[in-house]
Amino acid sequence: MTENRTVRAAAVQIASDVDSLSGTLDRSLAAIGEAAGKGAEMIVFPETFLPWYPYFAITHGPAAIEGEHLRLYENGVVVPSPVTDAIAAAARKFHAVIAMGVNERDGGSLYNSMLIFDADGSLRLKHRKITPAYHERMIWGTGDGSTIKVVDTAVGRIGGLICWEHYSPLARYSLMAQREEIHISQYPGSLFGPGFAEQTEVQLRNHALEAGCFVINATDWVTEEQAAKIVGREGSRAAFSNSSMTAIINPQGQHVVPPLTSGEGILIADLEMREILGRKRVMDSVGHFSRPDMFSFTHTTRAENAMIADTSSSAQRLTIEAAAE
Repeated sequence: MTENRTVRAAAVQIASDVDSLSGTLDRSLAAIGEAAGKGAEMIVFPETFLPWYPYFAITHGPAAIEGEHLRLYENGVVVPSPVTDAIAAAARKFHAVIAMGVNERDGGSLYNSMLIFDADGSLRLKHRKITPAYHERMIWGTGDGSTIKVVDTAVGRIGGLICWEHYSPLARYSLMAQREEIHISQYPGSLFGPGFAEQTEVQLRNHALEAGCFVINATDWVTEEQAAKIVGREGSRAAFSNSSMTAIINPQGQHVVPPLTSGEGILIADLEMREILGRKRVMDSVGHFSRPDMFSFTHTTRAENAMIADTSSSAQRLTIEAAAE
């Protein structure tokens, strides 16, 4: 546990370029440079920031989204690719840990993925959202338990969840049990009014308290012009609001700096890592304050694949015998 270290963290709340992946990538690289110029060692971006969050799945019905869904495929991020290479290069250049939300394209499927690049540019984690929310299930496939994990980085032990994954207590507890020090959280933004922002804040502060860790959350921003373009003539404008919750929370569940709830900006704060030990001393939810003799759970970490090749001798023998018949 890195008790005596200070980490300068940044949470980015800016709008994607809803017209092109390259435009959003340019915005990302500019924000990374700006945050690094202010001393940030860790920079967090919103949910599926590259190329953009699929707001069209909220504003339009299923029968009306084919064109936008295909456009999202066309602008999806392959991992690895020149897009991820550019983010990795920025991480190396500024010696910063970068957490980027992407619409990952893998074959004929899209996934809501969080990419964590270490300060040397290496990709330390690709986490796919395990359960998309109701409207999102038309857009993305599901992840598996293999990426609910904590990784060592230049700034400490990092775990992360995307949006309503925070409503999965066991997913959060798995990260706690793996002793995360900094928790990354990513959400869309400008949605559903103040109530959604308040609920988000509750989730962030609660996790910081239960885990005894820092939480860095980045939410998206949608401009008025972008909202009008997304809605078009037939969509619903009701979902959009000037309400976001980009925040940096300490292990006591307190805002380190005031949250960013409207407009574009970059939130920057210093994380005093010794505060983790101060919280753990009185409440360690996976140590002296836990009761594994009474409560336990199983985390399946096996990666799921559409096909598993069976190369055992018995399988080969059956194949030969079938061919002979």
